[in-house]
Amino acid sequence: MQKGNKESKQQNLLADAKVSVIGGGSWATALSKILLNNLDQISWWVRRKEVAEHIEKYGHNPNYISSIEFDRKALNVSTDLKETIKESDVIFLVIPSAFLHTEFTHAGITPEDLKDKIIVSAIKGIIPEFTLIPAAYLNEHFGVEYNNMAIVAGPCHAEEVAHERLSYLTIATPTRGKAYAIADLLRCRYINVNRNDDLVGTEYSAIMKNVYAIAAGICFGIGYGDNFMAVLLSNAIRETERFVDHVYPKHRDVKTSAYLGDLLVTAYSQYSRNRTFGNMIGKGHSVKFAQLEMKMVAEGYYASNCVNEIQKKFELELPIADAVYKCLYEGKNPKRTFAAIQGLLK
Repeated sequence: MQKGNKESKQQNLLADAKVSVIGGGSWATALSKILLNNLDQISWWVRRKEVAEHIEKYGHNPNYISSIEFDRKALNVSTDLKETIKESDVIFLVIPSAFLHTEFTHAGITPEDLKDKIIVSAIKGIIPEFTLIPAAYLNEHFGVEYNNMAIVAGPCHAEEVAHERLSYLTIATPTRGKAYAIADLLRCRYINVNRNDDLVGTEYSAIMKNVYAIAAGICFGIGYGDNFMAVLLSNAIRETERFVDHVYPKHRDVKTSAYLGDLLVTAYSQYSRNRTFGNMIGKGHSVKFAQLEMKMVAEGYYASNCVNEIQKKFELELPIADAVYKCLYEGKNPKRTFAAIQGLLK
């Protein structure tokens, strides 16, 4: 049940919807906080029983952004994924892309379970088993219609949501009515929401920005300065535009927040796990060490391999994305690899 919201300019089509958040990480925690500004109660699925019990007992996530305190009466915490989905009308998916198929398979999720549900994906990666973006995966494997899907994109870091610093989200969905309704679920004092109809392009862009954030981290670790970083990222947004325009041709302005803004915050922010991951690679650490050192998943690592497969299919020249792939999957020396593309950047 939705709380009264004076900022809403129209009756929310989802006012009586049962809403769930699927995932136990930092962004799932932040989205739960945002939603409870407008909803009396949400369901929240987490994988581990001890995490669910801790949230129920103490009202905060023990592993991610523990500073966010919840009203325990407002949370229906569960480790039963199938039941949580069954009892929900609107489902915010916040499972890392590398594990989404595994979790759905383990829980026995079927097309019938997702029938007529509204799926809002906050996943910023490609499903590696099929080289599909989450929207395409849900459509091809579970029959979810694109009109029943939306993407929630940034630029927005979970840590700043915890501190209630003004942030902007973008809801991308082909259905205008659903875009307004989902936006109303999220809009609050510290969250502004934009809308667009480029569901597929926004999702691909969100995936690409993680690869380029790794590139930024590698370059920072190597020792490049702000001047080079500006050139790197101005080229990165052009690579993103070239990639997305080939994969999903549609008129879009990549200078807006959902594209360029999301890239900038992910590449520059101290909170960016992909930048942090890249920084360790740039300093000479192995991929395995970087993965073990980080407690959170760097989506860009898995995305880099999938993007490489897609760009080969379309015969695209993406020097920065190529450089990241070579460092992560071919074991190439980061310093020499990025030195080799300096002359290609403009």
